[in-house]
Amino acid sequence: MSHHHHHHHNQSGKNLKIAFFLNLGFTILEFFGGIYVNSVAIMSDAVHDLGDSLSLGTAWYLDKKSHKEADDKYSFGYKRFSLLGALINSIVLIGGSIYVISEAIGRLFEPQPSDAQGMIVFAIIGVLVNGYAAWKLSSGNSLNEKTVSWHLMEDVLGWVAVLIVAIVLNFTDNQYLDPALSILITLYILYNVVLRLKETLYIFLQGVPKEIKTEKIKKDILKINNVASLHHTHIWSLEGENHVFSAHIKLKNISDFEELINIKKQVKSVLKDYHFDHYTIETELDSETCDLLLDEKHKHVH
Repeated sequence: MSHHHHHHHNQSGKNLKIAFFLNLGFTILEFFGGIYVNSVAIMSDAVHDLGDSLSLGTAWYLDKKSHKEADDKYSFGYKRFSLLGALINSIVLIGGSIYVISEAIGRLFEPQPSDAQGMIVFAIIGVLVNGYAAWKLSSGNSLNEKTVSWHLMEDVLGWVAVLIVAIVLNFTDNQYLDPALSILITLYILYNVVLRLKETLYIFLQGVPKEIKTEKIKKDILKINNVASLHHTHIWSLEGENHVFSAHIKLKNISDFEELINIKKQVKSVLKDYHFDHYTIETELDSETCDLLLDEKHKHVH
């Protein structure tokens, strides 16, 4: 088991590393190229690619970090570090996108000619480089790899659009096409980044994972004989893949220890369907009163 897991981790790190160096080299080329052929669409893609290079760099670093085992400092392990990567990338891409849109709007008011042939050459290289990197990462399982693979797919689409515009510019001299395309690419990027930022923040703020229905779990546990009630039920996710569950379960009519063990077994079999990475169950007998509940009642009285 651990051997297989280790292999997968190596693979994800290796894929991210290849994609990172490919992208970084290409971004540098692109900035100079965008200035050289005077295309704001290529510049907008360069900002986007810079965002991707940062994503890939942080994803690669945090991917290594997030596979570290739990220790005294981080008792859940380092999995949440990959969320940090997703958060940083989103913020960088939003900043870059705002810059590009302001540049492109300026160009709409004061059009400038672009070198169509140069744009075609860049667009073809862009489709190939990003296409290869996206393909390398598309098989990934982690939210990090998926996020980055999406970035790269968007790049491929962006380059296809640049290619089409460059071909059109070869035949007509419409100076509004380049900035207009740039705005479209950037708005599309922004839309996706904001969606992902929402998803990342939701996990960060310990929202219940979307695919888990808390009420259903509670109902299934309450169906078990001798379970009176549940309280302090908490469900959250480490990083979008590994989830955590904890609850206090109030029991009734327990006459011996065997019954207690049996109930715990049944509760665990309910939880098995949900692939929780960690679960903690506190059982309380009829005669016990939960200190946490007492504290709450106490607060309300005051």
